[in-house]
Amino acid sequence: MKLIKFILLLGCFLSLENAFAKQALPIQYANHQCELNNAQPALTELMDVPQNSTAHLLLEDPQQAMLYRAWLTDTARKTLDVQYFIFTLDNIGTIALEHLVRAADNGVKVRLLIDDIMLNVKSDSLKTLQSHPNISIKVFNPMLKTGKNIVQQLLGATLAFTKFNKRMHNKTFIQDGQVAITGGRNIADEYFGYDKDFNFIDRDILVIGETANDISQSFEHYWQARESIAVDKLIGAKNYNPEDFESLYHYSCDPANFAPSVRNRLANMPKQFEQDKANLIYASSQFYYDPPSKNDTSITLSGGSHTLDILSQHFAKAEKEVIIHTPYLITTKEIRKLIKTTVARGVEVKILTNSMLANDNHEAFSGYQRNRKSLLETGAQIFEFKPDPQIKNQILLDERWMQLDKPPVFGLHSKTMVIDRKHSFIGTYNFDPRSAHLNTECFVHLDSVEFAQQLMPHMLAPLAPENAWQVTNDFNPDQYADFKTRVKVLLRRWVPKSIL
Repeated sequence: MKLIKFILLLGCFLSLENAFAKQALPIQYANHQCELNNAQPALTELMDVPQNSTAHLLLEDPQQAMLYRAWLTDTARKTLDVQYFIFTLDNIGTIALEHLVRAADNGVKVRLLIDDIMLNVKSDSLKTLQSHPNISIKVFNPMLKTGKNIVQQLLGATLAFTKFNKRMHNKTFIQDGQVAITGGRNIADEYFGYDKDFNFIDRDILVIGETANDISQSFEHYWQARESIAVDKLIGAKNYNPEDFESLYHYSCDPANFAPSVRNRLANMPKQFEQDKANLIYASSQFYYDPPSKNDTSITLSGGSHTLDILSQHFAKAEKEVIIHTPYLITTKEIRKLIKTTVARGVEVKILTNSMLANDNHEAFSGYQRNRKSLLETGAQIFEFKPDPQIKNQILLDERWMQLDKPPVFGLHSKTMVIDRKHSFIGTYNFDPRSAHLNTECFVHLDSVEFAQQLMPHMLAPLAPENAWQVTNDFNPDQYADFKTRVKVLLRRWVPKSIL
């Protein structure tokens, strides 16, 4: 029975967040020279955030989100703490890694914490990175990949199936403990509009000041957790040799990999930030996160979570309106009851999720499909994202899409909730059983009408007919999917919803 569970779980993870299908990019040597512009002023040197205050900047544009991460990396003075569910060494991931290594070369202490299930880096590469005197790498809950052979993988998954299921889904990027980025984006091409086949519409938030310090403390909590294991303890260590990093430097310096136009935008980030200051919102905010040991004493695939409790409490207090963006929507009976009760009080509930055509996770869609009718019965308005939404033209203004014979598919990946146009929640939480019970999650909650007013156009535009279909009892867009996709979803209906 446990072996069957393992096979089911492995099938689920094969497409979860479109990660396993991506292979690590082979780093090619090219004879180019370039250096980081670490002489730029740091973000905190261009503004003065009052004590006990927090400034927030919404990051909708994927290239903007990428460039802010790069700028923070290049101008870090002391530390960079990087925590992700997925860090893929495709083009974006390789360039991001090169910038982190260069920062380490300049004396910055870099700590990288990645979940094991989606870690797609060879052991030799991990050893090389870990050998750098200023780089430390830890792997969260290493039960499947890092340092494990196939026998150990099977034993771990079958004998400790529940523990195997508990993953770190948090996404935080922190500079000097003072500035942080969190939200839906992982580190891979598709989260920043660079994949030629499939890209995500996503959302991050840049946080400066007091709440950024809270995010930094959360990273420390995870870094010190017993679930986070140093790479050298898993696969051994090697001696540091600067020449081991040469191919990485040259890859990033090759204009074919890092376009000069993008490099110029990065060099101009201080000027860009001066413009973006007009959009900064100073507001009260809190950062919530699940503990690393979430449900570690539970022998079942349930148990709830701190993040679920906070979201549910605010949901239950809604007076007029709740709008949710979630790529994966698999509701439990308890959540449907909460929605139904909320709607019965006169609150309008609108939820945007991915259609079958825009979904990268067939297992997750099969779970949603099984609950769709029951969800509609709660009175919530359900919208499914189109694979070719017109909104992409407002976000991805890049000549590359005009050069492709076939445009890429677009899917929703933002995880956001706005209540009564006052309370905004931006983070990693999906409305599914994994986020509720298994994965650790995090989000920023802003109690600010001003910020909600800035966010609302981005919440409402994707619901428009040119971007999404509204689902009713008489209509859903499954019929527009090709036969192969519908069969794939159908075959996933035997995967238990509790692990989706």
